Amino acid sequence: MNQSTAVTETSTEKAKTGLDIHEILKILPHRYPFLLIDRVLELTRKQRIVAIKNVTFNEPFFMGHFPGLPIMPGVLIVEAIAQAGGALLLTEVEDRSEKIMVFTGIERARFRRPVGPGDQLRLEVELKGWREVPGMVAAKMHGQAFVGDRRVAEATVSCQLIDSSRGRASNDINGEAES
Repeated sequence: MNQSTAVTETSTEKAKTGLDIHEILKILPHRYPFLLIDRVLELTRKQRIVAIKNVTFNEPFFMGHFPGLPIMPGVLIVEAIAQAGGALLLTEVEDRSEKIMVFTGIERARFRRPVGPGDQLRLEVELKGWREVPGMVAAKMHGQAFVGDRRVAEATVSCQLIDSSRGRASNDINGEAES
């Protein structure tokens, strides 16, 4: 990666400040049951996003995590942070329908309080760095998750933008590529 750009206030501009679920579905490739943000409350281009996830008792993961004491898995809270960050970054990509954001790293993940049915998870994600070279975009973001005014989790995530067709080659049953 030849070029590294620190994100500063002077390199950003205000854009639309919120997104509803229909707009989120146009940006992110995730779908039920793995779409983990319901609304974007604030969005400052190439800088910051605030999104929410309404946690309901009907979430599929509560059936086994844990019966009688439903707790949202911490890895899914980190995924929600990453999806909020993905919504922030993918708004900058013109051909986003042909791209997908993938994790390249998770650092300093901390889980402070359990999240359960009825909680509203507020995800605050800040862009810490953005690198772009021909054919590749990478970013590092720090996210915090809150229920009310209490921080319940946080993590620094790194991701990379790749072609959505990458790794999806057609193979026959014997593993030989089709011509």
